[in-house]
Amino acid sequence: MYRAIFFDLDGTLLDTSRDINGTLNDVMRRFGLPEVSMADTLKFIGNGARELIRLAIGPQNAARVDEINGVYVREFSACNNEHATLYEGEDRALRAFADSGIKLGIISNKPQAAAERVVKLFFSNYGFAYVQGQRDGIPLKPDPKGLLSAIESLGLKKEECLFVGDGETDARTAINAGVDGISVLWGYRTLQQLSAAGATRFAHSFDELQNMVFAQEK
Repeated sequence: MYRAIFFDLDGTLLDTSRDINGTLNDVMRRFGLPEVSMADTLKFIGNGARELIRLAIGPQNAARVDEINGVYVREFSACNNEHATLYEGEDRALRAFADSGIKLGIISNKPQAAAERVVKLFFSNYGFAYVQGQRDGIPLKPDPKGLLSAIESLGLKKEECLFVGDGETDARTAINAGVDGISVLWGYRTLQQLSAAGATRFAHSFDELQNMVFAQEK
């Protein structure tokens, strides 16, 4: 029986693609750089803000990564997420998990301030016990240290936990940590991409994820 479920944030718990793309292009225009399409934005996200910026500005602007990333992180942390939405069936599933006594946590490569802001805006009713974003001292996914630290902080064992995410980085994080993982197919990656990253369990919807979690208890 799972005692905790840790989720990725963008593309798993929340569709923030329009907010990410909008903030990214605001920053790109500010620095006189060409805008980035939504398709390319979705390709670039998943490995933290700095990597998003590095890919967006291209190798010809490599010397400006830190400068531009600093502005992006500040702007995105202050974003009001006016375009963000939960996914179909998510409210029902999160309430079912919480009502059954399963602890909920977030392990994201989104900057910490932005992650905390999003959780306050959208997830205050679900009792998330742990929120970890990109911050000093914690390596980004797919390094397993963040997930393992979260598990330890809740006083749990690896075999009592599940990690759920939509990206290749999330699939590799679960594998690297030795934690059960489920890759979701409503996010920013395809089944083929996730399979190539080593994922073996998939959920097409929150209803299916909920069924998979509670089937584990039988």
